[in-house]
Amino acid sequence: MIKTTTDYLKDSRVLVIGGAGFIGSFVVEELLKENVKEVIIYDNFTRGKIDNIKKYLDDKRCYVFPYGGDIRDIDILDRAFEGIDFVFHLAAMWLLHCMDFPRTAFEVNIYGTFNVLEMCVKHKVKKLIFSSSASVYGDAVEIPMTETHPFNNKNFYGATKISGEAMLTAFHHRYGLNAIGLRYMNIYGPRQDEKGAYSGVIPTVLKRIDHNESIVINGDGSQAYDFVYVKDAAYANICALKSDVNFGFYNVATGVQTSIRQLVDTILDLTGAKIDVIYKPYDVGDERQFVKNRIGCPLRAEKDLGFKYRYTLRDGLKEYIEWRKK
Repeated sequence: MIKTTTDYLKDSRVLVIGGAGFIGSFVVEELLKENVKEVIIYDNFTRGKIDNIKKYLDDKRCYVFPYGGDIRDIDILDRAFEGIDFVFHLAAMWLLHCMDFPRTAFEVNIYGTFNVLEMCVKHKVKKLIFSSSASVYGDAVEIPMTETHPFNNKNFYGATKISGEAMLTAFHHRYGLNAIGLRYMNIYGPRQDEKGAYSGVIPTVLKRIDHNESIVINGDGSQAYDFVYVKDAAYANICALKSDVNFGFYNVATGVQTSIRQLVDTILDLTGAKIDVIYKPYDVGDERQFVKNRIGCPLRAEKDLGFKYRYTLRDGLKEYIEWRKK
């Protein structure tokens, strides 16, 4: 449950690794609503952007760590951890990137995470919040997927997150590190990467609408997911930090099942776009890589962490679309 004291974060120094990224920048925003002393952003700006955090840097409590920000650079990371009370670890290579560059995925997501855990122990960090992923589950055996769902992952990204969770567990039991891993379902919203080759389904659909291009759906569109608005994902991080729980893994989910067909229909309705929708078979090999059914159970996170989603898919999409217009 959420700690009742308002002084839990008072005068604390918080390190947000990957704090200029999609979810990380919203974690920074949530932290600045708290009674913290400093929020230090550690980011190599490979995926993160200075525009994501520009307005937060106007707050004198918030700044970018000045000596670099790659979790593979252990000596620089060591310096960043000096005097830190709490850590959020959101830095990672994402799913499709890991598929194309598995060795780099290992170096960033596994070796880099080990470095973060090692520094947490060395500098006696009070609590770590680790961004895991529902990718650890793979395709659903049961719906909704609880935290006891078996690991059926078949891709490199999920493999790195399983490794991260295993290391988190080992560090907790060996060194007493307080740590919570959050298994995000499908996160979407403002600041999501829309320009790269690895954009998610929602930005891809919106870009096609921008250019009046047909929307292409792999398979028959029956694939179903649990879409979580990015502000809710950030809020889940704060709930995890402020909770009485010192170790565990939790879904960040709504429990609401939405097919890709339903998603596209909702976006078309909200935008008023009149665009053709084309269905095509998966590319060779892709069908084995991509999960087609994943809806998370939100009950454990609500009970233990006090986290409950606040945005429906329609409300989140509406806010996201309005943000893009601006």
